[in-house]
Amino acid sequence: MRLPPPEPGALPPVIAPAGDPARKTQMLGIALLLLAIMVFALMDATAKYLSQSYPPAQIVWARFVGNLLIVAAILGPRLRRSFVSKQPRLQFARGLSHICSSALFFTSLQFIGLAEATAIMDINPVLITLGAALFLGESIGLRRILGIAAALCGALIIIRPGAGVFHPAALLPLVGAFTYAAGAILTRLTRSDSTATSILWSAAVGSVLSSLVVPFFWQPVATGDLWAFAVLGILGAISQALLIRAFAMAEASAIAPFGYTGLIWAGLWGWLFWGTIPDIWTVTGALIIVIAGIYVWMREARAMRQT
Repeated sequence: MRLPPPEPGALPPVIAPAGDPARKTQMLGIALLLLAIMVFALMDATAKYLSQSYPPAQIVWARFVGNLLIVAAILGPRLRRSFVSKQPRLQFARGLSHICSSALFFTSLQFIGLAEATAIMDINPVLITLGAALFLGESIGLRRILGIAAALCGALIIIRPGAGVFHPAALLPLVGAFTYAAGAILTRLTRSDSTATSILWSAAVGSVLSSLVVPFFWQPVATGDLWAFAVLGILGAISQALLIRAFAMAEASAIAPFGYTGLIWAGLWGWLFWGTIPDIWTVTGALIIVIAGIYVWMREARAMRQT
């Protein structure tokens, strides 16, 4: 599960105290985020199911085209106006990074487990912190650097390069985490555009680029798999809608740590649908990534409160 980064300058992230009118809204935002994460993980499980019979290019195409159709239907008369961007080049680069991360992640699902791929991909929050320091000039201290290093160590524990169980495909979600973090940095640079504009550009760029590639890999879709391709697009749109609503109701940095529950869903779907159980190394690496991510989040929250 991949979450958008909190906006720079967002208010400090704390759960509102009991009796505060904002608490109910905040808790509802958390509930919507948890639901969005479950739907995202189910979408990834659907992609893994399709990856057993269809090339990743075809799955990525279905993911973005389905999302574009649903977004276009929701926007309706506002579609043309929403497509106008103040920074089209950055929006295109942002859409390119998103399709790259999706393609890398979906490709890895052909060879490694859903839980392993999700755990490796979930180092992206700490990479976003690193990228913001390098390219946006945001401050980063020694403790955050140690948190970032710990998350990368957790990913290496899961991948285990040099070990007999190492699979080269495990590097794909690792690269995907970097491309996703690049997209998150670009999201911060395109804040002058509306949320609808950013979502529409991501779906449109992904649809156009995947449509150019998919004819070279296309395989006829079996009648029995039509439901899975439809579900892929529907789940993607639903999860995006839930995510947007959740972050509209509560501070991003207050609810973002709950995004790591995606690891639980990925492990559950992998066990239910394919009978795969993450080994002790995967669990250990995932725990390190989660702890490092939450630690970095807490340091950012404290820094914002002091500011």
